Amino acid sequence: MSVLSRLNRLPLKTPRCIRRLGASCMIGGQAVSAIVRGRIGLNDLMQELLEAGPASFLIVLITALAAGTVFNIQVVEELSKQGANAAVGGLLALGLAREIAPLLTATLLTGKVATAYAAQLGTMKVTEQIDAITMLRTDPVEYLVVPRVLAMVVMAPVQCLLFFAVGIWSGQVSSTWLYNIPPSVFWTSVRTWMDPEDVPFMLIKALVFGLQIAVLACGWGLTTRGGPKEVGTSTTGAVVMILVTVALMDALLTKVLFG
Repeated sequence: MSVLSRLNRLPLKTPRCIRRLGASCMIGGQAVSAIVRGRIGLNDLMQELLEAGPASFLIVLITALAAGTVFNIQVVEELSKQGANAAVGGLLALGLAREIAPLLTATLLTGKVATAYAAQLGTMKVTEQIDAITMLRTDPVEYLVVPRVLAMVVMAPVQCLLFFAVGIWSGQVSSTWLYNIPPSVFWTSVRTWMDPEDVPFMLIKALVFGLQIAVLACGWGLTTRGGPKEVGTSTTGAVVMILVTVALMDALLTKVLFG
């Protein structure tokens, strides 16, 4: 029995968002199982990697530049009152690695990539293209969801690392230009304050967020019902659910990894 058929067997009194969340989890489990078994379409995967990676680099780059500079300005303004400007780099690095970089990267990818996933699959669902794929004895989860999930799992940590590197660099530049903090002092503070596991844990956060984004976006797209007007509603619902669950998962991972 397909995942979408199982969705219809759930009690009708169950709120639809909960039913769609359950269906998304089942779709995600099926996709992960297919990836483990090596059932991956390489041509589709390359296309999705480009969408989740290079096509999104610019927005990540611009946001990282702004976030690193603004956060650094706020930190320096407060620390300068205490005569602790030498700690600026360390605080910025910790803030970026443990919270800002993975969370903002996930938010950007939700707006850029998840909306595309939900809209694409939702349109295919309401125009009965998913039914046509099924009639051709092709599993829509393996054909449509697996490349998107794998692309996000691979590219979300890459985007997060890019965000972190650019944010740190912009913080150092703004510290030197605006507050005359020598680069050597800034980078010494970064090395002193950061733990060796901070960056790996940051990438773990990004990987989990990437998996969540892809699974929920694809799940909401595949469970779209009605006509073309419902595609927009479904896409909005996917974004809301992703942001809520990412925030909850962020709190859990912060406690487990950094608590």
